[in-house]
Amino acid sequence: MAQDATTPAAPAPAAEPASPPQETGFIDILLSGGIVGNLIMLLLLALSLTAAYLVFEHAMAIRHKELSPPGVGDEVRDLLVAGNVKEAEKVCHANPSFLSFVLLSGIAELDSGWSGVEKALEDSVAEQSARLFRKIEYLSVIGNIAPMVGLLGTVTGMIFAFQQVASTQGAAGAADLAEGIYQALVTTVGGLLVAIPSLGAFAVFRNWVDELVAECAYEAQQVFTPLKRRRRQAAAAQGRS
Repeated sequence: MAQDATTPAAPAPAAEPASPPQETGFIDILLSGGIVGNLIMLLLLALSLTAAYLVFEHAMAIRHKELSPPGVGDEVRDLLVAGNVKEAEKVCHANPSFLSFVLLSGIAELDSGWSGVEKALEDSVAEQSARLFRKIEYLSVIGNIAPMVGLLGTVTGMIFAFQQVASTQGAAGAADLAEGIYQALVTTVGGLLVAIPSLGAFAVFRNWVDELVAECAYEAQQVFTPLKRRRRQAAAAQGRS
């Protein structure tokens, strides 16, 4: 029997609701650069962990009480004024530090007069400060290497992207280019995230070293000042006699 023209048509099937867009977290973005991108991110992670360790180690070591233990300068000065040079050396050896090394250098030149002591102090301060600067220099190295590593990921990512274009005779779509572009951008961000804190920490520690070295140098000068004054008085008395 033919269907009655007045019979209502069957309702069309309801369209399936569109799936909500997936949320991409920060970690997902960092790991979305493909195999080469992930290898570069692992290298950047190693650099970041090294920088974090150096920051912690320098924060503990580059402090006033570590470079100049409290009381050492006063004790050495009192012993030198009393003429106990050997005891003064023992105090320095018992408290190894920046200041102790400088004081030992000055004590070793006591027989050379004040000019010899002053020259020994200047040389030892310069040597110890250079050692501290070499120590914090690794943060600067990491801060300069990290962007280069990120740039390496950028270049390889763009190479992969253009390789897709070349292999498909220009027919590659956005999905085909996504991996290379992700790698190019993600590794650049990773390199900057490592470099910026590293260079900032290096600048802070460099200022710390400058300040603490100046304080230790002044303290070392004060330790030998009574000897300098005594020798001047002895020379003046001998000149009057």
